[in-house]
Amino acid sequence: MKSGKELGRLITAMVTPFDNEGAVDYEQAKKLAVAIIDSGSDGVVVVGTTGESPTVTWEEEHRLFREIKSVIGERGSVIAGTGANSTEEARENTVRAESWGVDACLLVVPYYNKPTQEGLYQHFKTIAESTKLPCILYNVPSRTITSLSAETVIRLAKIPNIIGIKEASGDMDHIARVIRGVGEIRSDFVVWSGNDGDTLPMLALGAYGVISVASHLVGKQIKEMLDAFSVGNTTHAAKVHGDLVPLFKDLFVISNPVPLKYALNYLGFNVGGLRLPLVPADEKTQAIIRETLRHCKIDLPIG
Repeated sequence: MKSGKELGRLITAMVTPFDNEGAVDYEQAKKLAVAIIDSGSDGVVVVGTTGESPTVTWEEEHRLFREIKSVIGERGSVIAGTGANSTEEARENTVRAESWGVDACLLVVPYYNKPTQEGLYQHFKTIAESTKLPCILYNVPSRTITSLSAETVIRLAKIPNIIGIKEASGDMDHIARVIRGVGEIRSDFVVWSGNDGDTLPMLALGAYGVISVASHLVGKQIKEMLDAFSVGNTTHAAKVHGDLVPLFKDLFVISNPVPLKYALNYLGFNVGGLRLPLVPADEKTQAIIRETLRHCKIDLPIG
């Protein structure tokens, strides 16, 4: 079983490319995954929120896990987004993902049904105990409403194969409590930033890295920031972060992954459209993204 640090400091939450008919474009997904690894990422999350998980079927997800693992191999980690708001569905999906050789799974907090903290604990415990895969918790209350408390994260960290958390709450007090609390019980539990704009302040609190959206476009630069911080060059890390803040902000000017898919298509890396209820970026958003990209150095190989 890979540790959190072995999975990587910079992981990209990958979009799911679609063809002109709206079907998953598996060949383009493989090309994108390789390009992401070539431009600085240590791994990819397949069919997370950025990958439009609510509208990708289980069958499509499972093929994506297999296809992307087949082209990345040992060059990078493949983390399967297997979470759901049904514990049994998430458990079954995780068990299947394990059989196809992925390196870890990402488990989002159950959405809509609003479980208690005890319910959250039992949900993640049940999934983790059904698999040998490393399990990464995903706390994103802006989308799920319910948030994992620091106490619940600390409790879950006692389960050996729950090896980390993607923290996208944006609450630095909460994140500091998580990092301090899990650090008191184990040294190998990893905290990744789940928001690009939060990465640098979270590193200062003791986080390890980021599961990123912007790394589709600027992976080498985010890697540079992470590496600079890790060797104590905080001045340079802060400069790189500052240079990238406009992109971090504008990729979320409307719901992710709408701006990112527009940016990739505009730059010439075709990832197709979106599945309803998501719709393409409006003219105002397109103009914002084009202007931001005009000031960016793009690391992703295009072509």
